[in-house]
Amino acid sequence: MRVGEYCNRNVVVINGNESVKNAAELMRSYHVGDLILLEEQKNKKVPIGIVTDRDLVIEVMAAGVKPDSLLVRDILTEPFTYVYENDSLFDALEMMHSKKIRRLPVVDNDKTLIGIITLDDFIEILAETMVNVVDVVKLQQKKEARQRT
Repeated sequence: MRVGEYCNRNVVVINGNESVKNAAELMRSYHVGDLILLEEQKNKKVPIGIVTDRDLVIEVMAAGVKPDSLLVRDILTEPFTYVYENDSLFDALEMMHSKKIRRLPVVDNDKTLIGIITLDDFIEILAETMVNVVDVVKLQQKKEARQRT
C-alpha cells in the first residue's frame, strides 16, 4: 500500500510572504489544520515548509505576537519532512512516529507536491481495514456453518 494511493490531493498552499493572520484565515475557510509553503524551483512548485494550526497557537498566540506582524515563513516547522508517493504507508507512519509529527506532505519523484497524508488518514485506513477483516471472519463463519449442515 503506497502513500500516493491514500493521500489527500486537495492541499491548501500559501506563499511564505503572507501574514500569519492570512494563514489562519485560509485554515478557517478551508477547514484544514495545515498549509504547505511552495517555492518556484526550476519551473516547478516545490514544497519547502509546512505551517500548522499548532504553530499558530504556540509561535504566535501563546507568545503574544500580533498575527499581522509576522510572516508565514517566520514560523515554519523545521526541519521540513516529506514522503514520496511511492513510499509505503508503513514507512510514512514510522516517519511520523520517529519525527513526532502528524502530517506529511507527499511529493513525486521530481519533488513536486501531490498531496498530504495525516495521522487522521491512517486512522481511517485502519478502520476500513478492520471492517474488511471482520467481514472475512463473518463470511468464513457462514461458510463453515453451511458446510456442516
